[in-house]
Amino acid sequence: MAGSFELFTDEESKVRFTLVAPDGTVLAVSGPYPDKRHAAVAIQDVRECAGTGHIKDLCPAGT
Repeated sequence: MAGSFELFTDEESKVRFTLVAPDGTVLAVSGPYPDKRHAAVAIQDVRECAGTGHIKDLCPAGT
């Protein structure tokens, strides 16, 4: 089963989204967007990029 994206309005009246795993765990929270249309475009970008994105390790050595 796939996760889901949930749109919400923050305390500054900006639209944000969360990526939620099937078990309800919040995996990611977006930055603010001025409206739902901009948030939807960002969700499309995440969908396209997430499956093919490479992992870039920026942690200090030994961690």
